[in-house]
Parts: sequence; structure tokens; C-alpha cells
Amino acid sequence: MNPAAGSAAPGGSESSPSGPAGSFTALHGALSVDGSVLTDQNGDPVRLYGMSTHGIAWFPQYISYDTFRTLRDDWNTNCVRLALYSDEYNGYSSGGDKEKLTDLVKSGIDYATELGMYVIVDWHVLHDQDPNVHKEDALGFFREISSLYRNHTNILYEICNEPNGYATWDSVRSYADEVIPLIRENDEDAVILVGSPAWSQNIDQAAASPLEFDNVMYTLHFYAATHTDDLRNRLETCVNNGLPVFVSEFGMCDASGNGGNDFVQAEKWMELLDEYQISFFCWSLANKDETCCVLNPGCEKTSDWAESDLSESGRWIRERFIATGL
Repeated sequence: MNPAAGSAAPGGSESSPSGPAGSFTALHGALSVDGSVLTDQNGDPVRLYGMSTHGIAWFPQYISYDTFRTLRDDWNTNCVRLALYSDEYNGYSSGGDKEKLTDLVKSGIDYATELGMYVIVDWHVLHDQDPNVHKEDALGFFREISSLYRNHTNILYEICNEPNGYATWDSVRSYADEVIPLIRENDEDAVILVGSPAWSQNIDQAAASPLEFDNVMYTLHFYAATHTDDLRNRLETCVNNGLPVFVSEFGMCDASGNGGNDFVQAEKWMELLDEYQISFFCWSLANKDETCCVLNPGCEKTSDWAESDLSESGRWIRERFIATGL
């Protein structure tokens, strides 16, 4: 059974902040964190899974109703992640059109809501390393989005994608201590996702000194051809110690986004995530010539893809999504 059954036409009157009647979001409602577990409005465990877009400044064509409908109905996903780069070429804080980028995020939220899907708003820190570099822009962005969508129950806020380089857990904590209260002024209960140093791998540092907020989860990112037993052991230890972990980005290839896929290691990761019912999001929804992208470079279609339109990564993860939750 499709976990996201139920839909509404684009802009249709059936849509509401909880999604159309009978949809996945209407059934599960506002999410919360109970110990290490993501739960729904009834207090039952719930698992989100789906695709992350690539940078929406570079691949805006995939922010569409039909794209998300295909991911919901043909790929069996229940959530989509919107990656808004902060510092790369044409990023929000590095020369991009802020109004246009914000409108893309709004459109993505609206399409997901109409389709009864959850949606992750991802402030995609990468080149900037420490999220405090563009903190003022982040504050302004999250203030606008959380205010506009304050009554929605299907939004998760990922406030810093992958702190890296010189970023420390103390600097991430300092940033989170400003951004989270700002979001909470508009949305008291939304689930907030927080990255950790070393490209969201040092979740043990978060476990040793967690944030003092409710409904917070800590993101772990992996690329199966690079990250194997050591990182899996770290994940398992942290979850067993009560840390709420959310895999908001992963790939089957190496950490560069290229190289060969390692499906043996990827399957070991999936088995671990299944065991602990951890949410997971694959990078990325794009036709860029990279191993991690799920569409072939020559594919110009933005929805209703045939198997021949999919890369090796795309074929594998689609089958994995279909098998999840059956």
C-alpha cells in the first residue's frame, strides 16, 4: 500500500495544513520526538523516507507537483527534502536571488502539502563550513518560512546540513541556540534537525552534550562506499544511548558523490536503519553526471520516469523505497 495515498490537484481546495483527507500527513499529523523515536500525532512510531533534491538553485525544475507525485505514487515515498544551499555558486548567501530561492522553497512546501507528504526545509551548509558564517541570513529565512507556515503540521526544519572544517559542536550549539527559539516563536512543536561536525558524522558529540530543546533530532550522513562499520557502530551506540537520529542524506557511492556504488555496504546500512526504524533520504534528485544522482544525465523528464530514465543509483533506491513499509 502506498504510504502517501490521497491527493489533491495543484492549488485545489482539498488541501489543508494537514494535507488532504486520508493522506499520509492527515493520518499522522504533527510529529514529535519521544526519546530516540520519531512519533506521530497518536504517539505511534513513524518513519519518513524519500529523496533529497540537489541544490534548488541549479535544479529548480524538480520542484514541481508532478515530480513529487511521482516520488509519492511510483517510488512509495512519504517526504521530500528541499536543499537550499547557503554558500555555493548562486546560493542564498552567495549571490543567489533570495526571493526566487525562497519562492522555490514555498512552492516545494505547497506541492508536498497538496500531496499529503512531509517536507524537510534544508539550510544546506557546506562550503561555508560553520553555520554561523551566514547566521543572519539563516535567521531571516527561517523567520519568514516558519511564520508563513506556522499552522502546517508537515514541515521539518533542518537548520544546518553539514558543519565541517573548523566547525565545532560548540559553534553548532551556539547557532542552534539562536535559530531554534526563533522557529519556536512561530511553531512551538515542529521537529528540528541539527547537523554535527565532520559532515554530520560526529553525532557522538551531540550525544555527549545535547541541545536543551524538545522535538530535536540529530542528522547522520553517510556514503556507503566510504563510510562503513565504524560509522554504523557510532550510530548504533548513540541510538542505544537514547539519541534521536535522522539520516537526512546518504548515497550508495563514495563521499564525493562519484565513484562506484557499493550496494553491499548500502544494504548493510539499510538493514541497520530498518532495525532501528530510522528515517532516511537519498541524495540526490537530479540529472547531473554524478554517480549519486538518480536520473541519467540525458533524462530531461521531471516526472513519470521509465526505468531507462534512471541511473544505477536511481534503480536501486527506487526498489528500496518500494520495499520499505510493505
